[in-house]
Amino acid sequence: MNGKFITLAERESDVLDWGVMGWLSRPTTTGAKDLVVIEVTLDPTFGHNFHKHPDQEEVIYVVEGEIEQWLGTEMRILSVGDSVFIPADVVHASFNVSARPAKVIAILGPCAGEEGYQLIEVYDQSPWNSLRNS
Repeated sequence: MNGKFITLAERESDVLDWGVMGWLSRPTTTGAKDLVVIEVTLDPTFGHNFHKHPDQEEVIYVVEGEIEQWLGTEMRILSVGDSVFIPADVVHASFNVSARPAKVIAILGPCAGEEGYQLIEVYDQSPWNSLRNS
């Protein structure tokens, strides 16, 4: 494949309990081997709870709104233009702390598995299940 244009109308999206994942690049749609790129919209007061990507690095870049970003046990509020680099196998989470939708671009690499994106949820394990309550 020599690349692929993806219009907004053609973009595949997954609607989840906490927001929408719009797939900009992944193996099944672009043939990518090294990059998964996702436009993620986090609904107000919701987020992608604590998880990790064992074999993938990730960059999260804030496009709209503010997010409470966790990197391991460290938390920062990120605003438009801010980003975080997450090494492979490091637990992280992103929560929208505003009354408006927040939007981020998530870039992961290399692709892992058939969909290009693999994760392990850990939000119900210690210490992750108590960090936001402390």
